Amino acid sequence: MNFKIQARDFELTEALENYTLWRIRRSLGTQLDRVRSLRIGLSNGDGQSNVAGKRCQVYIALPQQRDVVVEDVQEDMYDAINSALHRARQALRRRLSKVRTRSQRAASKRARLVPAQPEAA
Repeated sequence: MNFKIQARDFELTEALENYTLWRIRRSLGTQLDRVRSLRIGLSNGDGQSNVAGKRCQVYIALPQQRDVVVEDVQEDMYDAINSALHRARQALRRRLSKVRTRSQRAASKRARLVPAQPEAA
């Protein structure tokens, strides 16, 4: 899995980068092996209106599935990172559970379609 942290409109400090990496491991740690790539975008403001705040966008690319995209705007960048990664964890869990449910349903359906083999005596 590759990941990238991008800062727009400000300099990414080592402390902020280390904190973001720590939050990624804490929030998504057990699910990172299922992620193809992860991109975090940090910026001042939300970019679409005059709302003041710090913005964190999380893009998670999954193999053979649609991307998970989450963003959050907070007064503090650390709070924005926490909130966005928390929501990303929830969205990723939902997406992966849907995939598991679909594959289990398909396997169950295939099992019903295959006729039972008679036991040899």
